[in-house]
Amino acid sequence: MEICPRCGLPKEACVCEGIAKAKQRIKVTTVKRKYGKIITTVTGIDPRDIDLKEVAKQLKSELACGGTVKNDQIELQGDHVRKTKEKLVDLGFPREAID
Repeated sequence: MEICPRCGLPKEACVCEGIAKAKQRIKVTTVKRKYGKIITTVTGIDPRDIDLKEVAKQLKSELACGGTVKNDQIELQGDHVRKTKEKLVDLGFPREAID
């Protein structure tokens, strides 16, 4: 049986990620880029606690868009602010932690 190095509980019962999600202050905004392209950025997720690439992968899949992780933020192609907030809540982030 594997033991989590942070909380000391077995991996199956580990609550570290849930606690980390509750501590985040996430900001979802749109930015107009070169040639008038709009991207949605998700900032405020601490990469030490939560795997940004996994969150980005799930968001891209759910929103049917392209995107990347740069400078500790997730960039999604297109204007997906409302949908992104809902998907982050579905992924376990508290609604009141998302601006």
